[in-house]
Amino acid sequence: MHGNGGLLLDSVIYLGFALVAVLLFRRLGLGATLGYLVAGALIGPHGLGLLGNTENIMALAEIGIVLLLFIIGLELHPSRLMRLRRDIFGLGLAQVVVSGILLAAGIYFVTGFSLGAAIAVGLPLALSSTAQVLPMLQDRGRLNTPFGERAFSILLFQDLSIVPLITIIAALSRAPVDPAAPPGWQLAIHTVLAVAGLVLAGRFVLNPLFRLIGRIGARELFVVAGLFTVLAAAAIMEALHLSAALGAFVAGVMLADSPYRHELEADIEPFRSLLLGLFFVGVGMMLDVDAVVSRPHVVLGLAVLVIAIKTLAIWSVARMFGMRGRSALSLGLLLSQGGEFGFVLFAQASDALLIAPEAASLFGAVVTLSMASTPLLMTLVRRFNREDAPITAALDGPENAGAARAIVIGYGRVGQTVAQMIMAQGASVTVIDSNPEQIERTASFGMKVYYGDGSRVDLLRRAGAEEANLIVYCVNGEWLGASVIEAVRQAFPQAAVLARVFDRRHLLALEGAELNGMVREVWESAILLGRMALEKLGVEGRQIDRIDLEYRRRDEERLALQSVSGDLHSGNEMMFHRSGPLPAATPVDAEDK
Repeated sequence: MHGNGGLLLDSVIYLGFALVAVLLFRRLGLGATLGYLVAGALIGPHGLGLLGNTENIMALAEIGIVLLLFIIGLELHPSRLMRLRRDIFGLGLAQVVVSGILLAAGIYFVTGFSLGAAIAVGLPLALSSTAQVLPMLQDRGRLNTPFGERAFSILLFQDLSIVPLITIIAALSRAPVDPAAPPGWQLAIHTVLAVAGLVLAGRFVLNPLFRLIGRIGARELFVVAGLFTVLAAAAIMEALHLSAALGAFVAGVMLADSPYRHELEADIEPFRSLLLGLFFVGVGMMLDVDAVVSRPHVVLGLAVLVIAIKTLAIWSVARMFGMRGRSALSLGLLLSQGGEFGFVLFAQASDALLIAPEAASLFGAVVTLSMASTPLLMTLVRRFNREDAPITAALDGPENAGAARAIVIGYGRVGQTVAQMIMAQGASVTVIDSNPEQIERTASFGMKVYYGDGSRVDLLRRAGAEEANLIVYCVNGEWLGASVIEAVRQAFPQAAVLARVFDRRHLLALEGAELNGMVREVWESAILLGRMALEKLGVEGRQIDRIDLEYRRRDEERLALQSVSGDLHSGNEMMFHRSGPLPAATPVDAEDK
């Protein structure tokens, strides 16, 4: 069909079938991905034949893959990478390598494929379904458990491995070389220069741009700027004959440190979900149903082989990384299905003439069948893995809190005192914490704490920060940087912002941030303990007061010197030493006192 009427009718057919299929499959607990695939198979040329323009749909749907890789890049916040680095780059890498090698070997010996074809199919099958596993863990309250974090780490590394796998398939390609494409050495130089250029653009162009948009406060500009960033980075890479997905991924990594990354993720997510759904519909349309139906025993046998090999491989690797037997087996069962990126890589392998289109359809069906087994495998996981019970059930977000005069972020030792003192005055308080255990423990004392990340501007907006007079950060750690404070002040200029800081390094790092006040974590309590120590040593009260005031004065001057020089050793001569105590009070001092 052509023209506006044809396009409108195609859209109605696509959305109608997708809506019904996704609703049905979600109702059955099978996930949205399978719903999209079945909808595509029904309306495609091998099904009812309602739509035939698969190439046009896939061309548009590839933007969904680009947006997905951008969001994956946004997740690579340095603090999160540091905390999970062993699981991501150790357990995740080992899982992809071991599973990929075993699956490639199994396909090589079972199907008789060439070695290149077996590698091009086996490596993609090593990936699991992020789109299916993470929502299921989240719905069951298991994402914040040690088990859930291990699964997340593996899935994150799998997502990161997409670009290297695309490169491996391109290296194995049997397709004729494009005469317009530059030679390999030139592509390598282009890749390095393009990545470096994107990183510089992120630092000197994008971050100032998003700060400007934050000051203006126009929400729709975040959507426009976010989509422009992703598509521009992808277009630059594609123009250089490089991977558009790599460009989008680099763009996400560039903004991973930005205080606006959560708002970007929230704004891009609907487009990503819709276009990724369109991608799965396109994959379903390309499935050769007749070829699959004619060999159901082959599809079933290969699906069982994939699940068995991946379960064994993940169990072995997890045991090597110290997981208990049941938890390791549960992790293997949970991640044993094929993943959505398998469809992308099978299409790449087909274009590279490594496998026939019929083989791509066959293994697409294998992945689909293995994904359909995920709900059953999750049931087995819950039965096997009772030792890793979820830390938390569904937790309320701050959008349920209602308006309050003050928002306190962090309900540990400091946050409890601050919140209770505010409530003692009768002022309304919304308390937010990101630790599920702390929230559950606090609930037993009758205190309502809402779950969320207080560094996120979009979450604070849902908590009613636009109407609050005060925002107090009582968090433990150095992740609270000047960029976070800047974004919060720009988004909510009417609110005073106070912060508890970790130590003098953290205090110096926050210098220049528009804070209305900040207190070092143990500053006052340490001075109080020092006063008590002097008292027990028999020092008279007047001398204790002098030492207290002099210590504060010297510390303030040291901070000023350290701020100017950037060197923590500045002002060392002002510290008290054994050889340089404070002189005793003179009569003049006594009269002044």
